Amino acid sequence: MTPRAEARPGVRVCRMTGDTQRNLLRTLRYDVPASLVVFLIAVPLSLGIAMASGAPLAAGLIAAVVGGIVAGALGGSAIQVSGPAAGLSLVVADLVQTYGWRATCMITLLAGAVQLLLGLLRAARAALAVSPAVIHGMLAGVGVVIALSQLHIVLGGSPQRSALANIMELPSQVAAMHGHTVAVGLLTIAVLALWTRLPKQVKAVPAPLAALLVAAVTAWVFRWDVTRVDLSGSFGELAFPVLPNGDWHQVVGAVLLVALLAGVESLLCSVAVDGMHAGPRADLDQELTGQGAANMVTGALGGLPVAGVIVRSTANAQAGAQTRSSAILHGVWVLVFALGFGWTIQLIPMEALAALLVFIGVQMVNLGHVRKVHGHGEVPVYIITMGAVILLGLAEGVLAGLALAALLALRRLTWVTVRVREMPDGRWHASICGSLTFLGVPRLTHELRTIPTGAAVDLDLNIDFMDNAAFETIHSWRLGHERQGGTVDIDELHDEWYALAASGARMNPVKSPPPTPDRWWLPWAHRRRRTSWQPQDEPEPGPRVPAECQLTAGAREFHRRTAPLVRPILTELAHRQQPTHLFITCADSRVVPSLITASGPGDLFTVRNIGNLVPRKGAEPHDDSVVAAIEYATQVLGVHTITVCGHSGCGAMAGLLSGGVKAGSLPGMRRWLRHGHHSLARFIETADGPLDSRALDQLCRVNVQQQLENLRTYRKVDEQVREGRLELVGLYFDIGSARVHMVPPLPGTVSVRI
Repeated sequence: MTPRAEARPGVRVCRMTGDTQRNLLRTLRYDVPASLVVFLIAVPLSLGIAMASGAPLAAGLIAAVVGGIVAGALGGSAIQVSGPAAGLSLVVADLVQTYGWRATCMITLLAGAVQLLLGLLRAARAALAVSPAVIHGMLAGVGVVIALSQLHIVLGGSPQRSALANIMELPSQVAAMHGHTVAVGLLTIAVLALWTRLPKQVKAVPAPLAALLVAAVTAWVFRWDVTRVDLSGSFGELAFPVLPNGDWHQVVGAVLLVALLAGVESLLCSVAVDGMHAGPRADLDQELTGQGAANMVTGALGGLPVAGVIVRSTANAQAGAQTRSSAILHGVWVLVFALGFGWTIQLIPMEALAALLVFIGVQMVNLGHVRKVHGHGEVPVYIITMGAVILLGLAEGVLAGLALAALLALRRLTWVTVRVREMPDGRWHASICGSLTFLGVPRLTHELRTIPTGAAVDLDLNIDFMDNAAFETIHSWRLGHERQGGTVDIDELHDEWYALAASGARMNPVKSPPPTPDRWWLPWAHRRRRTSWQPQDEPEPGPRVPAECQLTAGAREFHRRTAPLVRPILTELAHRQQPTHLFITCADSRVVPSLITASGPGDLFTVRNIGNLVPRKGAEPHDDSVVAAIEYATQVLGVHTITVCGHSGCGAMAGLLSGGVKAGSLPGMRRWLRHGHHSLARFIETADGPLDSRALDQLCRVNVQQQLENLRTYRKVDEQVREGRLELVGLYFDIGSARVHMVPPLPGTVSVRI
């Protein structure tokens, strides 16, 4: 082995050692402190969720350990923290009452296997198709149920089996409430509510931990009669899981319910956590795989189901966690605490844990979520899901929310807007927007029948889909309206659904993409405008009305679509114009100043003539039209720039090149083109070699330069240019390539800024 070859492994080892040192330093600096913060939050929450689930309290700690270590190590999110989730407590409580604790552990294990399989099949993205309104409504419903059930424990009683029963039993519980238990509960809630208002140094201790410590110490000092947490026998109950006894259809349904709810909650949490840090984005399939492995382990060890938890994940991000080491270490700390200091848990009053759950349950009804779903019109989904979870159960509530969300989505996809109104000119304008299906036929028929018999109608179809029922409705109405002496002018602003159906062509059943929003710039010949579409096997409904002038039709289109949009601007400009540019260009129909300059009403003071010529001062034949516009623009309006814009293929320049031959029969044209002789002379002086096919466009550019020089023959213009109050700009519009080029001034002239 050569010395060079021996050196390579050494370099690699040094590099690996350096990376390891940097990772270790980052873990010690950021992840260890963050893991301690999450650990202090996780312990009381895990105990409370276990209590709400009707499971042994140690099951919550086991789930916290497994969620931190297993899901943290195998998951796809950098800083998400997993553990027992309050959103699953109702499912677990129902499973415990139905099948027993050991069978519930087996259901958790099987649910983890389902999650693991879905992750390996890369199906995680499909879970994000669930409406957030359903998730938020489910969590809110779970929060209400938890708060109602645990409130009975705070009052010294026992929770009932259903939320409705808890509500009905609440007055008697309030009447018979016990003093010490209520005092502990109120003290716990007060600490939780006031903790966020304390100084930052005090708030370093998590509020749940502080509330339980205050409640435990106060109850011990004053010797209150409260129920202490009892861990005796908890670990003895944690044996191997057993198969549930009962209908296998229900067992499979329970497995799928736990797998899907825990998986969706974890994936949505991952997406939310991604917005809290600048590290790598979550791999959702890997995250689902990690959650599945964690649930298999926690089920085997006798723990609660595991899911990504937003409260702990948010705390982890805010504490500065950088890698998954924080989540893993938090699980290690929970394990150390459970094995070495688990006896301290027995000092906590059960009523304090119940009060903590009441506070958490109320917080799960998040007004921020309500505002978000309200902005998207999904409040009914939120309310129905929450109400069904409270009154019927978690699975029933989720199914009800999903069904309503699907119905609302279908309604939006097939929603149609129909507007009919009479225009000032006596014509009627009807617009139909959206997806036109049989569901919209009743409303469509009602609106079209409001149009008087014999009226002239402009019908705009801005639709992305039309089924046969909708086509038959519109087509039958049009034929009937025209038979009675009316006219129907149909303009399809999107795809030609009506035209294709009327011609008997095969329809594409797929919705078309959104159209280009702007149509005003299209030439009339390129717009899909139709006055009628008549199938070949149908007779003419009556005498055909001659096509009207395109300008009149364009004015009506302006009144319908553009006028309402620009009216506020034009109202403001009605009393005074303040343009900043004088724009001199050719009268060629292909040059549209507002289009090539992206300007609007009030921006350009425009002069158009043949060849965009500016007669020199004192030139013959005498013409004052252009100079009048120049004087008004510079001395009255106070424009900042004068722009001369030429274009390719200019007919006036072609006439100059031909020596007036092409304008032989146009005496007015021959006289006007004399103002371009200076441009022609300048072009001949600068021409390099014989004239070729590029001569015309070269003359068009030289002509722009010459007209800029002609502007300087006017004393007021020249003075303002020299004083810097006016700029002269040359533009050249290449029609074929649709590009606007800047044209520099002629050599030897005073340079102006272009």
